[in-house]
Amino acid sequence: MGPVLNGLTKLQSIENQLRAAKAKLVRCRRNVVIQENQIRALQNSLEAKHEEIQLTKIQSDRLELEIKTRDESVAKLRASLNIAKTNKEYSAVLTQLNTTNADNSKIETQVLELLKNIELDEANFKKIEQDIDEQKGKLDHIRKEAEVLAVKYESEIAEIQLEWDQLSKTIPSEMLDVFERVAETYDGEAMAIVEKQPGKIESYGCGGCFMGITAESVNLLMTKDEIIRCPNCTRILVLGDS
Repeated sequence: MGPVLNGLTKLQSIENQLRAAKAKLVRCRRNVVIQENQIRALQNSLEAKHEEIQLTKIQSDRLELEIKTRDESVAKLRASLNIAKTNKEYSAVLTQLNTTNADNSKIETQVLELLKNIELDEANFKKIEQDIDEQKGKLDHIRKEAEVLAVKYESEIAEIQLEWDQLSKTIPSEMLDVFERVAETYDGEAMAIVEKQPGKIESYGCGGCFMGITAESVNLLMTKDEIIRCPNCTRILVLGDS
């Protein structure tokens, strides 16, 4: 392998290290964002629960007001029983009184159910508040840890980037441009080793996409120090150590 392809192979190794270090930096920062999103989701749940409690209280208050109004009607009906002049009139008032009492009983049951729901929702509300406080404490820990790791990874990235820059100066600009374009396409993996495929007849394949490589391309790699690209995936081909 000539100096150019050898340089590109070394650059590929450094490129892998650089991207790995950058990925670690992204992950440590992403952990903070994930935790922040979790707290935000809990806060949204808290607001929704508060609104739910308020609406239930409004409904309960409305029903209690209705019961109060109906109690006044019951009192009037009972008074009417005392002054009924005929059995028919007494029977009609009594029927209305019983119906009103039955309706009141149903409404009172609804109010009790609403009050029970409010009690449960308020307990859930407090639980969400506790969860938020707990997650905020966890966020502080994750944020401090991320800050420490970020400093470490940024220093690591700077060192690797310096090595990358120094090595890239030894590679012709045209070939470096090709390397960078292919690396951007394949998440840093610009190079592919030519692999000998099993069989009696010598045949070769690209280690990146596993498609066949012509013997002519392999011969060029053996004799010339220039970029030969896979006709299928366009990665830069290099020969293996064997």
